[in-house]
Amino acid sequence: MLPTCPLCDKLNRLHELPADELVWQFPHSVAFLGPWQFYTGYCVLVARQHYPELHVMPSSQRAVFLDEMVVLTQAIDFAFQPRKMNLESLGNQVAHLHWHLFPRRADDPETRKAVWIALDRAERDEAEKQRLQAASLARTEIASRIRAALNQMAAPTP
Repeated sequence: MLPTCPLCDKLNRLHELPADELVWQFPHSVAFLGPWQFYTGYCVLVARQHYPELHVMPSSQRAVFLDEMVVLTQAIDFAFQPRKMNLESLGNQVAHLHWHLFPRRADDPETRKAVWIALDRAERDEAEKQRLQAASLARTEIASRIRAALNQMAAPTP
């Protein structure tokens, strides 16, 4: 028996998710507010259909999916003006195509290091986990600001 995909399961439960988690529904992807809001505006963009790799996705869908990622990145940039946006699609733990969009602030103490170094520490250190999950704004406000930017940009919806 094949294990179930946690992202497919989440996509099947969109109506059950809290408002501060579901940020936007695009035609080919869904944006979720990630747990690590030390990186204010951190989102995970998940392909609506299960593809293990970007190159496996049909080219017509891939082009739209990547455009949706750019639109979400622009909205996060508009809402929070980060110094840099880190975009990563790894899939080592969950083989369902998704992107991590990490806004990096100028006051980030580890600005030259990959986010995953801190997240790895958070798995072993509860204080670090709490620090990285904390935000200067409430999660509902963060999600609301990103949605407002997407609405202003007239971002596509399904």
